[in-house]
Amino acid sequence: MEGFHPSMTSPFSYTFPISGAGSSTNTSNLTSATYSTSTLWMNSRIWSKLPQRLLERVIAFLPPPAFFRARCVCKRWYALLFSNTFLELYLQVSPHRHWFMFFKHHKTRKSYIYKNSNNGSGCGSCEEGYLFDPSDMAWYRISFAIVPSGFSPASSSAGLLCWVSDEAGPKTMLLCNPLVGSLTQLPPTLRPRLFPSIGLTISPTCIDVTVAGDDMISPYAVKNLTSESFHIDGGGFYSLWGTTSSLPRLCSLESGRMVYAEGKFYCMNCSPFSVLAYDITSNNWFKIQAPMRRFLRSPNLVECKGKLLLVAAVEKSKLNVPKSLRVWSLQACGTMWVESERMPQQLYIQFAELEVGNGFECVGHGEFIVIMIRGTDKALLFDICRKRWQWIPPCPYIAHDGFELHGFAYEPRLATPVTTLLDQLALPFQTFTA
Repeated sequence: MEGFHPSMTSPFSYTFPISGAGSSTNTSNLTSATYSTSTLWMNSRIWSKLPQRLLERVIAFLPPPAFFRARCVCKRWYALLFSNTFLELYLQVSPHRHWFMFFKHHKTRKSYIYKNSNNGSGCGSCEEGYLFDPSDMAWYRISFAIVPSGFSPASSSAGLLCWVSDEAGPKTMLLCNPLVGSLTQLPPTLRPRLFPSIGLTISPTCIDVTVAGDDMISPYAVKNLTSESFHIDGGGFYSLWGTTSSLPRLCSLESGRMVYAEGKFYCMNCSPFSVLAYDITSNNWFKIQAPMRRFLRSPNLVECKGKLLLVAAVEKSKLNVPKSLRVWSLQACGTMWVESERMPQQLYIQFAELEVGNGFECVGHGEFIVIMIRGTDKALLFDICRKRWQWIPPCPYIAHDGFELHGFAYEPRLATPVTTLLDQLALPFQTFTA
């Protein structure tokens, strides 16, 4: 194999420092340590003669940090990212990784508006994200320098993060794959909005986006009145925000995000607590009563393994019921909740001492739920399959003064072919001021 020349520049920008359990490890040290333990049993004369197809199959199983390190071995491996044959194989055999992407969120800001610069670090408008691998309890750092200023992350699906424009008015959205540095623009919404809730779901054959609430009824006033949806699929059908629907009366969407499960978008409704559901197929909104709604605090909707879950603290001050954090699952009928999990009481006491009534945010992915305590760098990981609760080590790449982490479910992928459907729209990419 021809050696990879270090002067070759990558077509994208990424940063993948490696750390585990809160400690930082140099990439070169990791590589040399692996080599020293493996040379005892790996015969290079045998392994160097593996068929290329089999070798690519092995590489396709690597987690993203290991894959990008492997690309430095030779030109052939470096070019795998641009090989349609390899990417097709990768999409077929690469295991699903239920990771999370976090961003710094200013404690005093509402909705999904983020600090789109790293003041004090000299990064200018270079937004950083922080990948968390719950299986290895490891943090990684990745750059979003390709995303222009004035945009904030609002949703995610199928390896893509949806960034929405911060300015009031018709919303422009960008779909970004941070691993390969791709950026795809959606056409702007038709209605002017301030900070709407954003729902995104991407399947192998279609893209659906729903934007709801915060309709601007004047330059100085907003009201939750309508939603509008974007759809495009491989069958040639598309709707560019032409599908609109009225929201239920007196709804209050304060979370700024939606959760997708089983053909519907869900979001929390406040005052009083309930769940708003949007059926994509029927273009219809409806309300679902929340369990124990009079006693809930900091309710959060998450999606895990295709099911909608509600995570909330329960406080019955006038009844002889201990305070707790509980998880409910929405049943197939779509109206009934069943309690599925409850945080151990001793752990909840420790959790409550750190939380001190400030609230918490949750994000779910696969078999994992991350519970982040507002105003702190503390977070819990709940493994649904193993029924195991454990504290997450703090992210080693950020100082937490004035900021907290806001997370999304994120499955790292090297490609999302369905985005090529957007090329059919012949939409010129708008130039944004950096």
